[in-house]
Amino acid sequence: MVLTRFAPSPTGLLHLGHAHAAARAFGFGPCLLRVEDIDHTRSKPEFTDAMLRDLAWLGFDWPEPVRIQSRHVADYDAVIASLTARGLTYEDYRTRSGDEDRTRPPAVKLDVARASAGLGELRYEDTGRVVTFDPASLPDPVLARRDIGTSYHVAVTHDDHLQGITDVVRGRDLSAETPVHVLLQTLMGWAVPRYHHHSLVMEPDGRKMSKRRGSMTIRSLRDDGLAPRDVLDLAEHHADMTGG
Repeated sequence: MVLTRFAPSPTGLLHLGHAHAAARAFGFGPCLLRVEDIDHTRSKPEFTDAMLRDLAWLGFDWPEPVRIQSRHVADYDAVIASLTARGLTYEDYRTRSGDEDRTRPPAVKLDVARASAGLGELRYEDTGRVVTFDPASLPDPVLARRDIGTSYHVAVTHDDHLQGITDVVRGRDLSAETPVHVLLQTLMGWAVPRYHHHSLVMEPDGRKMSKRRGSMTIRSLRDDGLAPRDVLDLAEHHADMTGG
């Protein structure tokens, strides 16, 4: 049985790119909705409410309950604790500029050299092709950020495992993160899902649409009188223009 998920972050209003991503995920097969709101510095409940309204208006539905990640931080912390107990993590007090700052909690990083010892090449399926990579070549990923704690890498792989996701359908901007996720899944003994990375809807200047820049929102398109089918067709058209 195929099971995928659509998992936006409620850090702003959904835009045309989200409509395209939702259509790809919900159109692939049975699809769960997940709210990836672990970034408590940017996520807001009103954006979650708006997201649910926008997706329902577009015609998508999903089984309840929706997994709200901020309610399950202890689950993600337990993953990090498990890796730490195996000697596979370390604390990093450096700032982005490279200075050491011990006035704040450290980041927790995976020690890739230790974690990859004895694993050999890993593989996964991405959009119909088999990808192999040497995990030892990866940079040490952040498992817990200094500002918000648990990182995206831990939360997304944990929840994909917990929810039994067989196929991850997401934008190609996240394809570079997949080897890190496969390494974490391997270390935790979790099944590696099939990955499918689709096209993105871009701004006229060639940049990916972004909530931070106030890209064309689903709400604004609805207020302008477009019907759900119009919005989905517009999203598909713009994605096709950028490489399909």
